[in-house]
Amino acid sequence: MLLAIDVGNTNTVVGVFDGPRLVDHWRLATDARRTADEYGLWVRQALPYAGIDPTGVRALVVSSVVPPMQFSLEKMASRYFGVRPLFVGPGVKTGMPILYDNPREVGADRIVNAVAAFEKHHQGLVVVDFGTATTFDAVTPKGEYLGGCIAPGIAISMEALFQNAARLPRVEFARPPAVVGRNTVHSMQSGLVFGYAGLVDGICERMARELAFPVKVLATGGLAPLLATESRSISEVDELLTLEGLRIIHGRNHGLE
Repeated sequence: MLLAIDVGNTNTVVGVFDGPRLVDHWRLATDARRTADEYGLWVRQALPYAGIDPTGVRALVVSSVVPPMQFSLEKMASRYFGVRPLFVGPGVKTGMPILYDNPREVGADRIVNAVAAFEKHHQGLVVVDFGTATTFDAVTPKGEYLGGCIAPGIAISMEALFQNAARLPRVEFARPPAVVGRNTVHSMQSGLVFGYAGLVDGICERMARELAFPVKVLATGGLAPLLATESRSISEVDELLTLEGLRIIHGRNHGLE
């Protein structure tokens, strides 16, 4: 079995694959201060809870945008699973040409998402990932990573409102009853939900006009289902796209395709 780990700035998603099948997955807060033992013990306890024998894990693949985590995850993989992890980055075979000015600048998660999306659809794409940042990534019909757009994430914006406006509370990210809020909570939720839906549609429509090919817009990330219901651009949601991309890239680097 393959253990796939996607380390984001806010959350870390862990999944276990048995061949192409995702057996189970978990989401936990990213904390660069966690030790290898903390991660190792947590994973070893989580697997049996899902009916998975930890001794069946024979490989580990990681995408990370938090460099300090690499040492802990390498040590965790060695001590608790006896494997050397594959970190997605320069030198790793992805099967996708990167047309960015400097390919090393592209976050591993963005490439992993693009690989999974193209493997699934084989057409021009825009992949929207609702993470700490909201990212938009364009993939050509030939399967090339073209570039994209980075905007502040929803959680960042929510926290900024709370921290910098003395009379505004923290609110749940949820759809309000109407665009015109009749109280402070609903007014904030309206700005966040409908404001981000407008941001998504505006950027996707501009990207579609700029690109010389038709695109399908996919969304991923924990908040994708809610935003997709309010967006006219998003046509499909795949919350676990990054884990699937990690599985594909691992296979391409170990002859398992």
